[in-house]
Amino acid sequence: MRVRGWTLAALLLVATAAAGTEAPAPLRFDGAPVQGALVRGWAPPGTSLALRGKNVRVDADGAFVLGFGRDEAGPVPLEITPPQGPARTERLAVARREWPIQRIDGLPPGQVTPDTAALERIRAEQTRLDAARAVDSPEQGFRGPFTWPASGPISGVYGSQRVLNGQPRAPHVGLDIAGPEGAPVRAPAAGVVRLAEPDLFFLGGTVILDHGHGVTTLYAHLSAVAARPGQRLGPGDALGRIGKTGRVTGAHLHFALYWQGIALDPAGLLPQTRPAAE
Repeated sequence: MRVRGWTLAALLLVATAAAGTEAPAPLRFDGAPVQGALVRGWAPPGTSLALRGKNVRVDADGAFVLGFGRDEAGPVPLEITPPQGPARTERLAVARREWPIQRIDGLPPGQVTPDTAALERIRAEQTRLDAARAVDSPEQGFRGPFTWPASGPISGVYGSQRVLNGQPRAPHVGLDIAGPEGAPVRAPAAGVVRLAEPDLFFLGGTVILDHGHGVTTLYAHLSAVAARPGQRLGPGDALGRIGKTGRVTGAHLHFALYWQGIALDPAGLLPQTRPAAE
């Protein structure tokens, strides 16, 4: 899914530079805009950016990151205000992907169709989750590289349409890594803990890391949470252990990636080779 060395000119549907004038300095990207992709890029220092009308944090050296959701469609407007010269709006063509269907049976009925009391709890937990996933800080862990947070076979992929106990539900928005209960889960990149909860209704033991520039990662169904809010973790630091808490049928890690609260595919950030079991 990753394509390196792209410049903005190769990604645009519409170019706004007028004939006979000097072309604006291009933006560079480390990948192409694809549904579910996190794309890191570089702009001339001093450039301001906004994607879909929302400001994008740009570092002093021009580093930034963009995210494209599972169902992103059509040209996406990127507003560019260079340090000198006029502002312009370019439109990024986002490549489509095909999504599989995943059927999961054997879940407790109360976790597929929660009662009124459970729904109130779910809404309160969702507010805390949304706040942690929406953090946009100057942290630098987003620059990576990212490593696998756990070892084990893949049991669920990002974007798949979920059918739970025969009932269609929202698409899966993470990567599931199966493993024995109690196996370690480690930070894939530097980050600050923004949420550490031992028992959420759907997610069970959960940790959210802030990697900066709107990039956060989530780790769910943990049997043990070994992190606290505000703690700074380095790559490879322990944050918890694989479990089967929350809505699950077996022990695994649910690993999710977000940019400005938009769920993305974490597989695009990870090495091809998975680590051996510890």
